Amino acid sequence: MIKAIRVGVAVLATSAFLAVAVQPVQAAGRATTGASADRESRLGTRTQPLRWAAPHDLRIGTAVAGGGHHLEQEYPDPFTYDRPYRRVLGREFNSASPENQMKWEFIHPERNKYNFKPADAIVRFARQHGQVVRGHTLLWHSQNPAWLQEGEFTKGELRAILKEHIFTVVGRYRGQIHQWDVANEIFNENGEYRQENIFIRELGPGIVADAFRWAHRADPKAQLFLNDYGVDWPGVKVDAYEALAKQLLADRVPLHGFASQAHLSMRYGAPDQLAGVLQRFDDLGLYTAITELDVRMDLPEGGVPTAEQLQTQAAYYKTVLDACLAVEDCNSFTIWGFTDKYSWVPVFFPSEGAATVMWEDFSLKPAYFALRDTLAAAR
Repeated sequence: MIKAIRVGVAVLATSAFLAVAVQPVQAAGRATTGASADRESRLGTRTQPLRWAAPHDLRIGTAVAGGGHHLEQEYPDPFTYDRPYRRVLGREFNSASPENQMKWEFIHPERNKYNFKPADAIVRFARQHGQVVRGHTLLWHSQNPAWLQEGEFTKGELRAILKEHIFTVVGRYRGQIHQWDVANEIFNENGEYRQENIFIRELGPGIVADAFRWAHRADPKAQLFLNDYGVDWPGVKVDAYEALAKQLLADRVPLHGFASQAHLSMRYGAPDQLAGVLQRFDDLGLYTAITELDVRMDLPEGGVPTAEQLQTQAAYYKTVLDACLAVEDCNSFTIWGFTDKYSWVPVFFPSEGAATVMWEDFSLKPAYFALRDTLAAAR
C-alpha cells in the first residue's frame, strides 16, 4: 500500500503545563487556570489554536455536535444555532466528525428516504474553513432506525440494503471525505463478533469485507478504517482486530486504517500502552488514528473539579496524543467534542463529567494547553 506523507516521531513535550496554577472559581461553577493562561483562555484571544500548533501532516479534529437526542432542548442543534460554538469549531480544528448526522437513524430514517441536509451543512462548513471530514459510520450495531432493526428481511434483502446505503451515502460525498469509519465496534470485549450488529448476525462476518469493498468503489480516495473503543491496551479485542486486519489485507480488501476511540475515564489508569497497540497496526502498513477522545471524571459535590483532577485529566489527554505522535502513520487526532456544554458523557455516565478540553463558556482547561503545547513541541 502506498502511504501519504508520514507523521514523524514526536519530540515529547515536557509536562510543564501541569505546573500552571489551578484554583477553583466558585462563582463560575468551574475551575480556571492561572493568570497568564487565563488571559489566553477567553474566547477569541488565543494566539495559536490547536490546528496551527500541530505538525502539518497530522489532522486535529473534533466531533460536531448536532441532532443528538442527549442534548438539552435549548440548543437542539448546536452546529446550526450556537454561533460562538461555530466560531471555535472553525478556528481550532482542521478535521470535523459528524457526531450523529451521518449515523443510520439520522441520515437514513426511512427505508426509501435519506436526510442529507445536516451532513451536507457540515461538509460545506468544513470546506469553507479548510477542514477535512471524517465520515462516521457505515456498519454499526447502534443508532439504527427502527425500520432496519425491527424489519423482517431475507438475507438477500438485508445485503442489498447495506450495499445501497453505502453507495448512496459514500457516493454523495465522494471526494469530500478524508476518512470513513466503515466498521464500528464490531467486536465484543472477548474478541467475538457482536451479534447485536444485524448485518453481522444475519449475514456473517464476511459482510465486513464487503462493506469495505463497497465503500472503496463508492469513493476510491477516502481512507477506510476499523474503529472501536476499549483498544487502548493490549488484549483479546486488539488481537481480534489485528487478526481481522491481516486477513482483510491478505484478501486484498481496501482497508487503510485502524482507530482507537479513546473514550477514557479517570477511574482507570492512563493508556500508557496505546502507542504499542497503534504500532502493531502501523507495522501492517495501515494508518492509525485517535477518533473520539474524551476523559471523564467523578465530580466532587457541587460539580467543580479539583485542581488535581484537572491536572490528571490533562496528563491523560497528553498521554494519548504522545501515543499518536510516537507512531509514524498516526495521521488524525480527534477529540469527541470540545466543550462540556454539549458533551454526551453526563447523560450516559450520570456520576461523571467535565470530559472535554473546554468549559461550557468555551474557556480553556489545562487539558487544552496540554494538547497545544505537545503539538507545538512536535512540529
